[in-house]
Order: sequence, then C-alpha cells, then structure tokens
Amino acid sequence: MQEKKEKLLEDKEVSKDIEQNIAWWKQLFSDCADIKMREMYLGKQMDVKAFLSYIEITGGKDMLQESALGKMLSRLKEMSSEELGSALQKNALGMSDATPFSTLLDAANGMLTGDSILFVDGFDQALKIPDKGYPGMSLQETESEKALRGSNEGFGTSIKQNTALIRKRLRSVNLKVTECKCGRQSNTNVDILYMENITRYAVVEEMQERLRQFEIDGVQDSGVIEQLTETQWFSPFPQFQTTRRPDRAVMALLEGRAVLLSDHSPEALIFPTDYNSFIKTTDDYYTRWEIATFTRALRYVASVLSMILPGLYLAMTNFHTQLLPTKLLLSFAAARQGVPFPGVVEILLMELSFELLREAGVRLPGAMGNTIGIVGGLIIGQAAVDANIVSPMVVIVVAFTALCSFAIPNEDFATAFRLLKFAFIGLAAALGFYGFLLGILVLLIHLAQLESFGIPYLMPVVGAELSGYKDAQDTLMRPPMWSLHRRPIYAKRNNRIRLRIKKQGKNTNTDREK
Repeated sequence: MQEKKEKLLEDKEVSKDIEQNIAWWKQLFSDCADIKMREMYLGKQMDVKAFLSYIEITGGKDMLQESALGKMLSRLKEMSSEELGSALQKNALGMSDATPFSTLLDAANGMLTGDSILFVDGFDQALKIPDKGYPGMSLQETESEKALRGSNEGFGTSIKQNTALIRKRLRSVNLKVTECKCGRQSNTNVDILYMENITRYAVVEEMQERLRQFEIDGVQDSGVIEQLTETQWFSPFPQFQTTRRPDRAVMALLEGRAVLLSDHSPEALIFPTDYNSFIKTTDDYYTRWEIATFTRALRYVASVLSMILPGLYLAMTNFHTQLLPTKLLLSFAAARQGVPFPGVVEILLMELSFELLREAGVRLPGAMGNTIGIVGGLIIGQAAVDANIVSPMVVIVVAFTALCSFAIPNEDFATAFRLLKFAFIGLAAALGFYGFLLGILVLLIHLAQLESFGIPYLMPVVGAELSGYKDAQDTLMRPPMWSLHRRPIYAKRNNRIRLRIKKQGKNTNTDREK
C-alpha cells in the first residue's frame, strides 16, 4: 500500500485525456471528505467535459455564481469546443491570477493553498483559480507591543494579509518578496521580504540556504523556523527579532534588514539583529528625542538589573557586608530577624513564586490573568512577610526585578535575562562578589562572540569601526530626527544615506558618503 502511495506521488504530467486526470485525482484524495470534486460539461453543445476540485470551506455554496471562477465558467459555457480550447491556451478570458500547472502534483499542492483547480478535456494543463481561500482572523491590535503613537494594526494568521500590510506601508518597487515552502507534510508558505536597493542580498541568500538545510514534517509557526535556522542554538539570546507590528517590520526593512513571514503565524522574524535593536521601540521614533532617550536609557538599565539584582543582593548581604552603609546593614539585619531560611532560599522561593504567577497569568483567560498576577503577587508577598518566611527586603528586590523584566520591549529577549538571573543567584550564593563578577565576564565574552547573520550582537559597541562609528549615535541616546542621516550597518555600503535636508532648493547632507 505504501509503495502504491509513493508511486502515486511521483510527478506526473497533466494529460489531455481528462479521465486519466480524474482517476489520478480521486485516488490521491481518496478518504478526504472535505475535498469536493465536481464533474461538469462546458461549451455551447455541452460536449467538453470539465472537472473542478476544491476544499469545502474555501469554495462555499455560492462559488459558481458569484466568484471569479463562476464568471469564468459561465463564459466558457457560451463558447464552442474549438473556441474554448483556444481561450484556455491563450488566457483569452484575462484571468491574470489563474496559474497553469503542467504536473498533477503541482496542481494538488496548488489546491491545498485554498484555491480551486479546473481540468478541461483536451487541455494539457490544470488551472488554479483564486477563490476566497481559507478562513482567517481579521486584523487585531497587538497586545504584546503596545504603541503610544502610531498604528495599532497587528499581523494576522494569513501570510498574504501580512505581506499586504507591509506593502501598504512601503509602496516601493524595490520591495521584493521571495516565496518558498517549508514542511514536508504541511507545505507551509514562507515569504522573505527585503529592499532590493538597501538590503545586502548575501543575507537573504544565507537565510534561503538555512531553510534548505532542514526538512521537517510541518511548520505551524515562525518559531519553528527560528529555532532550526539559528547557528548558535545553545545561546539563551535570540538571534532573530520578532514582532507583530507591521510598522516595526517596515522600519527594519528601511534599515536594510530582511523580514521572514510564515503562514498561520502572526509573528514576523527580523534579521540580522543585535542587542541594541531589542531595546529600541517604534515609539522611540514617533516621539521627541528627549523623552525617547530617557525611556531608552531606562530600558537599558532595566535589562541589566532584571538579570543581576537578586545575585548582587545576595553577594552584598552574605559575603561583602562591608560594602554597605552601617545604617542600611542594620536595617537589613533587623528585617531578617526570625526568618528561618538563608538568603539564597528566600530569593529562590520568591523568584519561583513570581515566575509561577507570571505563567499562571498567561494561561488564564483575559482579565482574570491580569488579576491573578497583580493580586496574587501582593497576597503571597505580604503573607510570606507576615509569616516570617522571607524578609521585606527580599520581596522588594524580587518585585523590582520583575518590574525591570517587564520594561524590556521584546518578550523573547526578556526571557534570556529571566533565565540568566538564576545563574547569577547560584554564582553569588556560592562565591559571593567574585562569582558575580565571573558571571558578568562569561556573559560579556559570550555576547562579544555572538553574531546574527554576520553582524556582531553587541554592535555598535563591538565593531563600531565597521560603520565609521556612525551607528553609535543611535544607541543609548536617540538623537534628534534631523541628525539621523545614515542607515545602520545592515544596509548596503553604497546606500547608507536615508535623510537629506533640503535648503534653498538644494539637497544637502551633513554626512555624505565617502
């Protein structure tokens, strides 16, 4: 049976004899109740046999009356058999979206994208005619990337819809979209978008090569592609930037980066990326530079404190108390009176409790999830202090650490710091400040050698000379918009200028290419 199925899946040319095509088609889609097959006759004399196949939910009961396919069939019924064959061969009906397939397997894959397939007796090609396609969710507001200014539109689950959202914002002929398939069984559409005149094509080619290096049964989300195409899978830091906002994806394209969209997934993958890109938000460029600089600096500080604060507290209170002022040290000692556990146990208990509350809040629906996160944290923290299980200072440290992690704009990036936080707790509990500094050293070495498609992860702190130290101006500080003349290092070397100030009818630029 298996050999018979494999033989059936071999590439076979579409025959002019429609009966052979129908027999192959019915055998391939046997036991598929959702695949509808209709035989009909076309032409004035009703002497030309045709065969139509589509997925039930994508066609609908009114398909043959109102759709482009229905109108096309109505016109074919009015032609003679000779005119009908000529019209199909020359596409005389002007169906610009109709795609001819010369092999039956290509036609089958075309139908599985949500369109209809038409066979006509005497015509050696199958026609894929666009229909309404699979049902999908409408545009939604992004919940994980809130915007103070700008559009609140978010990506949906349809790759065509997501590509259109980018095209709507970037109406340029230089925007290119390459399409491929991922998943041996799922045949998931994957699009790579890039700006032909800005993006280095070597990045796109490398991504295409990485996609060709694996074969998997199915791809249901872009996260599967992200994990399979990362070169340093052991690193907790993501080597792709994810976003659900079309305007963020467009901003990345204009910087010279590429965007990967996967069907059924609302998450777009942006590459290459670096540490600085995860800290930036779209709001940084929609608001005045003073407030953007202030909030960006807060995020940088928050990203560090979310990782080191509990470990630093343990190192200072357990090993190096001489570094603390006397009054603060006495206050810590008074708060710990009656607590039966050592400091590391206190920290771990509270950190694990907050992580459980965070996970429970994600799993619970709607407002209930937000409520359990806030109320649960207050109740557990207060109850633990009243029961003398933990000291009030530990609750403050853990709560402040959680606030810092929430301030990081990208969830995947914040998760890396949440994991490393426990490593710093272990090092500080075992070796004190020396273990804490050892952890910092190992982390910096790892980040210094980490790359994303050839771009250093700590760019522009590392490798700033590659861009003539120009990228460093848009890191911790966001300069005024009029001074952002150059694109980042991702862009082609000969096309780095993105802003020219017009004065007295002339284009001037204070930062000309050399």
